[in-house]
Amino acid sequence: MKRHIPNLITLLNLFCGCVAVIFAVLNQLEIAALFVFLGIVFDFFDGFAARILNAQSPVGLQLDSLADMITSGLVPGIVMFQLLGMSMTGGWNVDLSSQAANDTFWVGLKVAPLPFFGFLITLASGYRLAKFNVDEDQQSSFVGLPTPANTLLILSLPLILLYHNNDMLNNVILNQWFLIGMTLLSAYLLNAKIGLFALKFKTWDFKDNALRYIFIIVCLVLIATMKFMAIPAIIGFYILSSVVSNFSNRD
Repeated sequence: MKRHIPNLITLLNLFCGCVAVIFAVLNQLEIAALFVFLGIVFDFFDGFAARILNAQSPVGLQLDSLADMITSGLVPGIVMFQLLGMSMTGGWNVDLSSQAANDTFWVGLKVAPLPFFGFLITLASGYRLAKFNVDEDQQSSFVGLPTPANTLLILSLPLILLYHNNDMLNNVILNQWFLIGMTLLSAYLLNAKIGLFALKFKTWDFKDNALRYIFIIVCLVLIATMKFMAIPAIIGFYILSSVVSNFSNRD
């Protein structure tokens, strides 16, 4: 039975992703973010359980990526779709047929094509996951931003809108060019040839895991002081600290 436990946890990730898709389509992005977060937690523990139980399998590897494709691939694409729609209508409720959205005819329907640009994140996520499955060099580190981290970055945007309620931040986040830039940056980071450390502890020794411990402490401090604004800061620190560590190791 124990060899099935990691796959069952992975399926919980997939279930959370499916629920998050429904709420993201309904533009209830706060609830979608909650289920994505739960899915990412399950995504962490399925690998942890597989290592503890010595139950790694090729099926588990493929299932994990398929679940991530929904939770950390499709959902952020839909969220960016909604945000781009909001940037065109100036409000939370997106009406793709409104004149304010500069409608164009497409396949016989009146739709605004710009929001579909957000699905570039989904495409880039799918490509990144496919590369990960065939890359044997990403066991203890990553090349490119992992899809769960990228998803948290994208989902932080509507959460900042909802909970920080700052006019300047709102104007920035709902700016079309900012969202287009975030979409392009997200797609690039997912597949960039940047080595990033993984939060996988082989031992609990501080000397061997100094960067990981420092990262966790910084994350806790940022979350306590900046709330949802901490997420972009954490992703930035994650990338910057990995790059600095890579240069230090070369020396």
